[in-house]
Amino acid sequence: MSLSPDTSPLGSEAGGENANADVASLSYERAREELVAVVQRLEAGQVPLEEALALWERGEALAARCQSWLDDARGRLAAVARREQEAVGNEA
Repeated sequence: MSLSPDTSPLGSEAGGENANADVASLSYERAREELVAVVQRLEAGQVPLEEALALWERGEALAARCQSWLDDARGRLAAVARREQEAVGNEA
């Protein structure tokens, strides 16, 4: 599902922590897709100040979620690399 720049990613609640509570359950791809839509809306500059602030907060939460996914992926890859290196070291 793709959000157009005109589609509100905020859901029924405008701003605040409650509007961003669902971010923790988003996949990386969904969070990134929604973050792109938020940035497009903010860059277009056609939203009232209060909505822009809510979008900014949502964008910050989405960016943090994406970073969390990337950090986790990096850690998992590092763990696999360590196990592989240990396995090679044990064979020698």
